[in-house]
Amino acid sequence: MDDDLSPTATWQAKHHVLYQRATRHPFILSIRDGTADVSSFKRWLGQDYVFVREFVPFLSNVLLKSWKESENNSDMEIILGGVAALSDELSWFKNEASKWGVDLCGITPLTANTEYCRFLHSFTTPDINYTVAVTAFWAIETVYQESFSFCVEGDHKTPTELLGACQRWGNSDFGQYCKSLQQIADRRLKEAPIDVFRKAEEVFISVLEHEIEFWNMSSNE
Repeated sequence: MDDDLSPTATWQAKHHVLYQRATRHPFILSIRDGTADVSSFKRWLGQDYVFVREFVPFLSNVLLKSWKESENNSDMEIILGGVAALSDELSWFKNEASKWGVDLCGITPLTANTEYCRFLHSFTTPDINYTVAVTAFWAIETVYQESFSFCVEGDHKTPTELLGACQRWGNSDFGQYCKSLQQIADRRLKEAPIDVFRKAEEVFISVLEHEIEFWNMSSNE
């Protein structure tokens, strides 16, 4: 590991190609350059609503693991902020779905979504420790933040009707939240046994792969 980089920053550099594919996917680029297909956005909206519902028990387990295993009391408070935000997030999806004419009750999860949700469920078992779980949480949130922030930066041509979605995850406050999660993950990783460290890196890679497949599914690739 590069002595000048944190564990997570080292992984971002080491797996740069995969990381770029996850955070600069053609689906995201199409939103930024104003060429996004409406049907693709609506597919993403419905599928991501399903995913966020499955994200609730995942994050609840991360919170529980932090309570049991963390030596730092602030961890639980930071993660609790993410749990609290999920209720508002689900309401946002319902409101957006209503605007776009998406029937959330009729959504069937597609294969990439089902596989990603199965991945989330794997963290609910006692054998997955806190360091690995919080690394997954950081990675999932960071991919969204870096993806959607790109759609509201610089000379973007993001359509007005899609700005709300992009600003929801691309805003600076959420960026700071992701940095807080990264600091937790790095602190834990620096003290982790080698087997836990390697497992966490595998999870980081898996998150990137699942995110790419989720974007592929959304854009019907």
